Amino acid sequence: MISIRSVSKSFGAQVVLDGIDLEIAPGMTTAIVGPSGVGKSVLLKLIMGIMDVDSGQIEVGGASITSASSEREKARIRSSLGVLFQSAALFDSLTVYDNVAFPLLERRIKGQKKVSRSEVHKRVMDTLEALSLTRYTSRYIEEISLGVRKRVGMARALITEPKILLFDEPNTGLDPLDGQEVYDLIKECKERWGFTGVVISHEIPEVFQVSDRVAMLLGGKIIEEGPPKELSRSSHPAVKQFLEGSINGPIKIQ
Repeated sequence: MISIRSVSKSFGAQVVLDGIDLEIAPGMTTAIVGPSGVGKSVLLKLIMGIMDVDSGQIEVGGASITSASSEREKARIRSSLGVLFQSAALFDSLTVYDNVAFPLLERRIKGQKKVSRSEVHKRVMDTLEALSLTRYTSRYIEEISLGVRKRVGMARALITEPKILLFDEPNTGLDPLDGQEVYDLIKECKERWGFTGVVISHEIPEVFQVSDRVAMLLGGKIIEEGPPKELSRSSHPAVKQFLEGSINGPIKIQ
């Protein structure tokens, strides 16, 4: 579903990604983990095609987003993706309903896909009901909690029925209870919609509960990749240090 081959990315003299190779299988959820600042979110932006690789190839659903010849072609490939951003990236000036409807209406405006207004309304209300959000339909974003905002962000990400859902640090800014609710939400939605998932996170071992596979990124490389239980038993010094949350080891605290 997503194929990342020999991908490198630098910013000036700083090498962020150095020949990354990673395969994300259809229907699976893969967590990309590692300390802050190692390039996890950069990799997500490369997958989305909103940042260009220096070298290498990324294919999404069999189409190369790195070789796309135009923004229109990138947008076509990107249409198979849904994204839940760190802050949910909702519009404060819009209601919950309008935030969720926005991606469908935007596609109508751009002529990417013809969806009638009645179909937009039905899909929005069905999605809000599925995520227990109907009571918030007319609320503005400032009127709802951070946990509910994440749920609204999930509804907006799912409204276009994407084959792949990307999660960028989904628990940022949440207390443990709201954070667990987000993980429960990811599991619930995965069972219902059956998407392929990519979760960017530094929360270990919490993210393991929604992951079929885990890849740890450090020093521009994937240093270990496999099922959560396999990583939990890793003998790699950096993986062990990261999982244990220790200050002693090869990972230097900056």
